[in-house]
Amino acid sequence: MISEEEKEELKIELAKLEDEISTLRQVLAAKEKHLVEIKQKLGISLMNELKQNFSKSWHDVQTTSAYKKTHETLSHAGQKATAAISNVGTAISKKFGDMSYSIRHSISMPAMRNSPTFKSFEEKVETTVTSLKTKVGGTSHPGGSFEEVLSSTAHASAQSSLAGTRLPESEEELQC
Repeated sequence: MISEEEKEELKIELAKLEDEISTLRQVLAAKEKHLVEIKQKLGISLMNELKQNFSKSWHDVQTTSAYKKTHETLSHAGQKATAAISNVGTAISKKFGDMSYSIRHSISMPAMRNSPTFKSFEEKVETTVTSLKTKVGGTSHPGGSFEEVLSSTAHASAQSSLAGTRLPESEEELQC
């Protein structure tokens, strides 16, 4: 236990510390105000300070080993993802090429349309078109359904490849 005399001394010391803290707060506030005035005179804004602090912090983060290792890992993963997407793109291009060949070199449209690849593609296109129409708020146009447009395109393509004739290039050739 503390004696009455020690309690009085501690109370006096406590009052002195509280008074010193109050004085230090007033001095600090005055110095902060002076700091702001100097920064204003020098044209240093809060935004410039934030930019500098952010740049320094970002630089500090980039120099850590954890950041470097994460960056390397993500970079490697990005390269693998790019390669995978490229492979998917190549496969899709090949499928489209096969379908294009089938349309140009085969008059048998029903046979091609019954293929699993085409059915899957047709369903996805129809779903996408329906979704877009719903989002845009459009209605069907007099151009016809997807099936009608596809059929007419295939028919026109087949006729042009079967005809194989050269179109006249001038009026003289037309008159002959």
